[in-house]
Order: sequence, then structure tokens, then C-alpha cells
Amino acid sequence: MLQPIIAGVIGALTGFASSFAIVVAGLLAVGASPQEAASGLLALCIAQAVLAGVLSWRTRLPLSFAWSTPGAALLVAAEGSTGSYSAAIGAFLVCGLLIVVSGLWSWLGRAMTRIPMPLAGAMLAGILFPICITPVTAVLEEPLLAAPVIIVWLALVRLAPRWAVPAAMLVAIVGVVISAGSEWMTGATLTPGFTLTVPTFDPLVIVSLGVPLFIVTMAGQNVPGFAVLTTLGYRGVPARLVLASSGAATALAAPLGGFALNLAAITAALMAGPESHPDPARRWVAPIAGGVTYVLLGLGAGVATALVAAAPPILIIAAAALALLGAFTTGIVSAFEAPETRLTAAVTLIVVASGVVVLGIGSAFWGLIVGAIVMLVTRPRRAPESAEHAQE
Repeated sequence: MLQPIIAGVIGALTGFASSFAIVVAGLLAVGASPQEAASGLLALCIAQAVLAGVLSWRTRLPLSFAWSTPGAALLVAAEGSTGSYSAAIGAFLVCGLLIVVSGLWSWLGRAMTRIPMPLAGAMLAGILFPICITPVTAVLEEPLLAAPVIIVWLALVRLAPRWAVPAAMLVAIVGVVISAGSEWMTGATLTPGFTLTVPTFDPLVIVSLGVPLFIVTMAGQNVPGFAVLTTLGYRGVPARLVLASSGAATALAAPLGGFALNLAAITAALMAGPESHPDPARRWVAPIAGGVTYVLLGLGAGVATALVAAAPPILIIAAAALALLGAFTTGIVSAFEAPETRLTAAVTLIVVASGVVVLGIGSAFWGLIVGAIVMLVTRPRRAPESAEHAQE
């Protein structure tokens, strides 16, 4: 049993180190205090550990869960567009309920998996684009802090790709600690705790944040997560149970700051693959070990949040952007793969990346709407039937 346990621990360490900063930055962007952001990080760690432990043990399948990294990027992009943190909490809750419905109502689940790829991929790429360019600007604004991060990442992409992003994040943290001295610990707490926020339901925030959060979580995380498991030979994954459970966990964690939980895609390849164990029937232990590791890491949420808050914002986002380059590339490829819908993809990406807010609704929603209109207008017409065929 040692091999899957080690795989689970490595998967959790990799997943946490690669993206915890973007989670904290996203929660701070939508109005959370440092204490509330730490609560959200801890809630997400515990919730995904419970999901992985219970469902993997029950199904004997390696079902690993994670927070929605594209969703966290969406929160960063939504900075300033939400009226209050409580309104963002309401959007998180709506997102969780929509995931539950997509699991229980087969029509919605099928509809989410059938969103045209030019729209889904372009929306994902548009959300990630402003974040993915921050390493460039960070090198200009904070060269002494950002340049070592980029160099370490690039070197390990060549030598040890799995550790490239965690190592880059570690270099960024060391740089922050050195530059900030002991001041970064001001306000930090070593005692983990939850902060409960009563949700408010603002229709505009739900439309501009809650609905896009649901879409990117489903299209950018859950669908690839199921695809990874299928590729690894797990054909009987209970989609209804996975979606309903992760949606319910999101709804329960939302008042504590948990914005979205989903089936893991990136770390799932490690925990459910041959590296976990040669026997597929024994790999279900890995997500349980990973969940325990996530809980232990979550206990340091206060310190992690203090580090993110003390760092130059562009440095943390730039380091986290390195973890999002793969998702950005996937979005670009899927959006522009079909020549006949490239105009639709381009328009969708441009509108989403613009960050415009119209009528209090953010650009992710408008990108989908405008993209759908362009797709309808530019859809090729069916060839008219020939006269001979018509007579028949």
C-alpha cells in the first residue's frame, strides 16, 4: 500500500503548491479579508479531502478532487465587479447548486458537456489570458523577484516538469520572505479557523460570477477529469454521484469561502495512473492519502494567506500563471481547432479577455453571449436540395 500512498502525497503537494496562491488571490479580489481568504482555503482543503476519502472508499475508484483553478482565475479577473464579498459567497452557493442539478438532472449534465468547444475553450482562454501575461510584466516591474521564478520554472520544465510550478512557487515565496522580512507575519495566525459569511444573492453577481464559475468548473475541470479517468481505463465512473457530491460540498463550503470543487484533472493523472500502482484496483488508496495531505496543508492556510497578502500582487499572480499555462493552451487549441468556427472563438476570447463590465455583469458572461450570436450568424447554411431530389 506504500506506493499509492506516496503517489497521493506527491499529488497533493504538487496540486497545493501549484495553485494555492491563485486561490487566495482570487478570494481577496472579490472582497474577502485575509481571515476570510484563509477560511476559504482551509474549507476547500477539507471538503476535497472528505470527497476523495468517502467516494474513493465507497466506489473503490481513484476519485481525486480539487478546487477549480480556472474558477480561481475567474475570481481574479472579476476584481472590482462584485458589490461585496457576501454577494460573491451567494454566487459560490449558486454555482454549487447548479453542479448538483447537473448531476441529478441528466439533461443539464449533457448540455454542459455539449457546449460548443469554440465557446467553452475561448471563454477559458479569455479568462486566463490576462493572468498568463503577468509573468512578462512582472519581470519588468519586479525583476529581482520575478526573474528567478521564471528561470527556475523554465529549467525544471526541461529537467523535471512535474516539479516546475511548485519549485517556481517556492522561489517566489522565498523572495517574498526575504524582501518583506518579518513584516509578512503581521496579522498572520498559526491557528486554523473558519469565518462564516452570510450569503446575499445579487442577480448581477450571480450572472457575472456564479454562472461563469459553474461553466468553467464543468467545462474546464469536471469534463477533463472524467476524460482522464476514462483514458486510464476507468469506464464505470458514477458521474451522477461525483457531480451531485462535489456540488453539495461546494454549497456547504461556500459560506466559509469555498468557491468551487470538482473532479481533479491534472493530479488525477498521477493518483489514478500506473505511477500510483501497477494494479488499477489498488489505486483508490492514493486519493485518500492525498486528502489527508490536503488537510495538513490546509492547517497552514493562515500563513499561506499572509504570504500572498505581503507579496507584490503581480508576483504572486505571475507565479500562479505558470500553473495555468497548460489550461490556457488547452483552451486555445480546442477553441481554434475547427477552421469554420475560428471567428467565433476569436470574438469570444477577445470579449472575455477585455474585462468589460456592462450593466454590472462581467465579461465572461458577455463573451459567451456575443460568441453564441456570432456562431449563429456565421453558421454555414444547409445546401438546398436539388430539383431532382425535391421531385422525388
